[in-house]
Amino acid sequence: MARIPSLKSLNAFPHAEEHLLKKTYSGAIVLSVDAIDMSGKHEVDLHTNIWKLRLDRYGHIIGTEYLSDLVEKEHGAHHNHDHGHEHHEEAKKHEHTFDEDAEKMVKSVKQALANGEGCRVYGLLDVQRVAGNFHISVHGLNIFVAEKIFEGSSHVNVSHVIHDLSFGPKYPGIHNPLDDTTRILHETSGTFKYYIKVVPTEYRYLSKQVLPTNQFSVTEYFVPIRPTDRSWPAVYFLYDLSPITVTIKEERRNFLHFVTRLCAVLGGTFAMTGMLDRWMYRLIESVTNSKTRSVLR
Repeated sequence: MARIPSLKSLNAFPHAEEHLLKKTYSGAIVLSVDAIDMSGKHEVDLHTNIWKLRLDRYGHIIGTEYLSDLVEKEHGAHHNHDHGHEHHEEAKKHEHTFDEDAEKMVKSVKQALANGEGCRVYGLLDVQRVAGNFHISVHGLNIFVAEKIFEGSSHVNVSHVIHDLSFGPKYPGIHNPLDDTTRILHETSGTFKYYIKVVPTEYRYLSKQVLPTNQFSVTEYFVPIRPTDRSWPAVYFLYDLSPITVTIKEERRNFLHFVTRLCAVLGGTFAMTGMLDRWMYRLIESVTNSKTRSVLR
């Protein structure tokens, strides 16, 4: 029975150290500084560098800013929106305060859409190493502005061409599955969803330099819009990170391996040449013998 207290003291799980359980002023200061530092890092991780170009129906650049952005700026410069109300209440609230300049801009945007104009989005996006998503849509517009431009969510065309999409720098031989992807809608509208599985990858060069990057696989879904839907069409990229890291190494075969392969090739060539020579000799000999027999007869 004397051994029972000693057995009770055994525990397979680690305990926090004693100095970590005491409340001190120095600990509070360190915690506050750490929290400020982490919040700063969070802002840096969410930093974006995205640019948009205005294109005509043939894909030629005709502007450096898309017209819908100008509409939002024009509308936002004269009015302050109350984000706490529902969208339809907000639309009613600003229905009679949409000024003349903004109305002209809305007409310009509608004319641009009628002419088949579009936009090109490119840039860099820094994200945290956790599951998340980014999307391209008209969600950033005020709902009243969007209704004035498109006259309903079913008229929003999210046809798109993905020229290049990668998670990190490219290494030799990589193939990103969404590069040069074209999705064109002719009759109905809807939402595209790309479910992306990102695999952390290390590429090791012959010089021992390591390139940290990522490769990914993708599954695609399209959800047609219904008359009862309250959401607007968009193109979503939903990504998740794999817990496994892949390492790709560049290797150079040694000279002995080269000599072995060279001998194998030479030996195979010599063997095939000998076989062909033997077959040709026997064929010619048999033909010659048959002609000689026919002459003797």
